[in-house]
Amino acid sequence: MDLRFSAEDDAFRATVRAWLDAQLGGEFRHLRGKGGPGHEHEHVEGRLAWERALGAAGWVGLGWPKAAGGRGLPLLHQVIFHEEYARAHGPGRIGHIGENLLAPTIAAMGTEAQQRRFLPAIARGEELWCQGYSEPGAGSDLAGVQTRAELRAGHWHLTGQKIWTSHAAISDWCFVVCRTDPRSARHAGLSYLLVPMRQPGITVRPIRQLTGTAEFCEVFFDGARCPEDHVVGAPGDGWRVAMATLTFERGASTLGQQIGFAAELEAILAAARANGADRDAGLRRRLADAWIGLQVMRWNALRMLAHGARGELPREALMSKLYWATWHRALGELAMDVLGPDAEIGAEIGAEIDPEAAAGGGGAYSLTPLQETFLFSRADTIYAGSNEIQKNIIATRALGLPRGT
Repeated sequence: MDLRFSAEDDAFRATVRAWLDAQLGGEFRHLRGKGGPGHEHEHVEGRLAWERALGAAGWVGLGWPKAAGGRGLPLLHQVIFHEEYARAHGPGRIGHIGENLLAPTIAAMGTEAQQRRFLPAIARGEELWCQGYSEPGAGSDLAGVQTRAELRAGHWHLTGQKIWTSHAAISDWCFVVCRTDPRSARHAGLSYLLVPMRQPGITVRPIRQLTGTAEFCEVFFDGARCPEDHVVGAPGDGWRVAMATLTFERGASTLGQQIGFAAELEAILAAARANGADRDAGLRRRLADAWIGLQVMRWNALRMLAHGARGELPREALMSKLYWATWHRALGELAMDVLGPDAEIGAEIGAEIDPEAAAGGGGAYSLTPLQETFLFSRADTIYAGSNEIQKNIIATRALGLPRGT
């Protein structure tokens, strides 16, 4: 695994940095650092315009095959882009799910007609996607989904409910894992459907979170439809397609996520220096451990991506989600311990959240950035596969242990 940067890589980095600095110092300067996990309510219209600007400049689909409308850039160039994006405090990407999850899935497993229909719109930043996986009775256990679809007169008719659906309130489309064989159970009989969100028979309800924001939603399907040919893979092949999507989730954008983590750690260090918490030996050790953990995370991610570029999925990839989620939750707790008594100022236990004030980012209920880190990081070990599920995956797939009863 050679992770050294060449002169060509350095030139590409300079191009990326110059474009981002020009855009985020000009027309889109008000978006710098806005949005992202816990802040998805911020500047939605502006960030939609930003997605279109990225698409027009060719910064969407960097790793997609050229035949699928992407740029086919090598892994290191994708890493460079995401590192520079995070360094420039680029706004939270509203198009992340379509670009990094749905598009690679369609490029690898979709029909030519699906690729022609969906990939160009994603590349232009014009259509947003959400992910219809989790349900109230099937969160991390995707094989237990009960949302159903029945094929009638050339259309799939969907009935059921999805939950924790990011961006559902603003998305144009949703890729939905549902049961199309009513006699099936568990992994069998599932299909992967591409469903338009703006139609009768779909109700979206935002879920208010600890931070006062509502980026996750419930989605109810009551007779919603999609065309028969909007199934990726064959009907009943949804489990294989859904697992492929989760594999694509471990892409180069994880490096950008880690730079965001590094910025949070720097903010905690600054707070420790300011209030004298850095003189506490126990806190100094925990701060050092957090820094070491972030370096381990980075190098494991680079190793995982290098294997992925060769079409391999190393065992280390199976521990990625468990590692970063646990690390980030501990970082939030460390932030509160560094702040000490000040951690409770502005976030009184039992205080009633004013939804309008919270949506506006201030007013009667206001959180500091470190308080937001703490509260939102509590969800990291639950969404995208809970820690318990991740440990089961490591046990069975990496270590070869028998499944529990």
